[in-house]
Amino acid sequence: MGKRKENSTNMLNETYIVENCNLTYAVCKIGGRWKLLILCQLEKGKLRFGELRNQINGITERMLTLQLRELEKEGLVKRTVYAEVPPRVDYELTAIAVELVPIWDQLSQWGAKHKKIALEKESVNGI
Repeated sequence: MGKRKENSTNMLNETYIVENCNLTYAVCKIGGRWKLLILCQLEKGKLRFGELRNQINGITERMLTLQLRELEKEGLVKRTVYAEVPPRVDYELTAIAVELVPIWDQLSQWGAKHKKIALEKESVNGI
């Protein structure tokens, strides 16, 4: 993926929003299709790359690699490389990421409630 121009309107808007709203900042760190799924899997403990890939349906190796790199860069995932043959790499949540667990549990409960309401609304309206 190419690097965005620092003075582009998109970049300036993102910088303004992220700097002025802590919630937006937090969502930017964990947002995206795969990041929360990866973090939720790591909640159970250390996992190797192949174990993660097998537990997340539909994610490609490339996408998992990219997402893990971003999460590691953001300080949410710790990558440990063991000097063994063959090489072994484990991924785990950092202390700051563990603090997110109760938050995403609450968000998951809210999602279940909202999904139920939306489905009920659809069935009433015949959608």
